[in-house]
Amino acid sequence: MKRNEKNQRPHGVFVVEGEGDKAFWTKIGAAWPHEDGKGFNLQLSCLPLDGRLVVREPKTEKETGR
Repeated sequence: MKRNEKNQRPHGVFVVEGEGDKAFWTKIGAAWPHEDGKGFNLQLSCLPLDGRLVVREPKTEKETGR
């Protein structure tokens, strides 16, 4: 996937179905913040018919154990 001009890692875009501990998360794309911080460019591999879209920051190296 592409990276923006600042070479940032993209945010993940997920469709989330359900609530709380029973929620099911499916990654469906990526989002790159605009340079001015007021929006995002999204690249999706599919469009959900149900659930809600969630955009999350990428995990840090500490969180991933890398």
